[in-house]
Amino acid sequence: MYVDHLSLTGFRSYPQLDVRLEPGVTVFVGPNGTGKTNIVEAIGYLATLSSHRVSADAPLVNFDAGQALVRARLVRGSQATSVELELNPGRSNRARINRANPVRARDILGLCRTVLFAPEDLALVKGDPGSRRRFLDELIVSLVPHHAATRADYERVLKQRNALLKSARATGRFTAAHEATLEVWDQHMAEAGARLVAARLQALERLQPHLQAAYRDLTDGSKEAKAVYRSTLQGAVNDDGAVEGAQDPDELYALGTEELTERFLQAFAANRRREIDRGISLVGPHRDELELILGQAPAKGYASHGETWSFALALRLGSYYLLTSDDPTPGAGPILILDDVFAELDVQRRQRLAGIVAGAEQVLVTAAVGDDIPEALAGRIITVVPGGISVPVA
Repeated sequence: MYVDHLSLTGFRSYPQLDVRLEPGVTVFVGPNGTGKTNIVEAIGYLATLSSHRVSADAPLVNFDAGQALVRARLVRGSQATSVELELNPGRSNRARINRANPVRARDILGLCRTVLFAPEDLALVKGDPGSRRRFLDELIVSLVPHHAATRADYERVLKQRNALLKSARATGRFTAAHEATLEVWDQHMAEAGARLVAARLQALERLQPHLQAAYRDLTDGSKEAKAVYRSTLQGAVNDDGAVEGAQDPDELYALGTEELTERFLQAFAANRRREIDRGISLVGPHRDELELILGQAPAKGYASHGETWSFALALRLGSYYLLTSDDPTPGAGPILILDDVFAELDVQRRQRLAGIVAGAEQVLVTAAVGDDIPEALAGRIITVVPGGISVPVA
């Protein structure tokens, strides 16, 4: 898969930008602040409907524009598809496929597949559990686009249930009416949570061998990398947001959605008083953890800086391996985006990563200095200047 044309209107620093792209390697070079990342961020947004830099849409829209438009032509094998995404801060985003009538933004999920590497990926290892949950949730949507609805359903129910718990806490009285309403939301949240956890577990089980292979490819292979799902169904959440307690993580894989639903209902009942006292939902996939293990120790707090980088890269590279194996059709592989990554890596890691990804159908790289790019990724150079680009004439 590759993008052969990208058009931005009112997106970030670009009132208007049109750029033609090609298969193979394209390197966007320019000083920091000129807008290199904005270009690849737009392509990543088409794939995930989220930015790797900010959590809301408002910063993506140019200060002088009320909305932003991202248009791209995607080529997959012999088929080309035009996609247009309209970003409307404070209102629903809309999309068009092949210039047809507008559809929901999430209806374009699956048309564009990307794997994006960025300095922010260090948070996958060093950051709070939310970063790792987001990584896993984006992966399940890349594998099965309708899981975007699974996530949205859970988030909607969680918001309603938390509002009820907060209301009960504020009044200082938990009435029979509160109890009856909470039981309804318990059922909805248990069912939605079970679907989300089941999807996460299935994706993680498929990712595991690719994660291990990716870490070996990036290092000398002396340590094994793995990821373990820690669920609030099996332990309590500590003050740092991590799940603690003796548990067998493999137990969850044997449970179907009906059994997970029942386990959630039991957990809600067991934590009823604590949740009312706190005014918030304490059990559910929104508080689960993806624990990263390197060798015999947790990567967070124990891995060196170099190992941390290798683990973060392995999570992304493992995702690329998984998505490629998920659809081996020629031309179906994801677009690889490396956003200002090489400046952060030592020479050995640069060369290893470049050698692995160079064979992808399309690789988009950003760098402040062209010398940071390994020879294995020598390709077309696009110079980025404030407000636009400069493409050398062949």
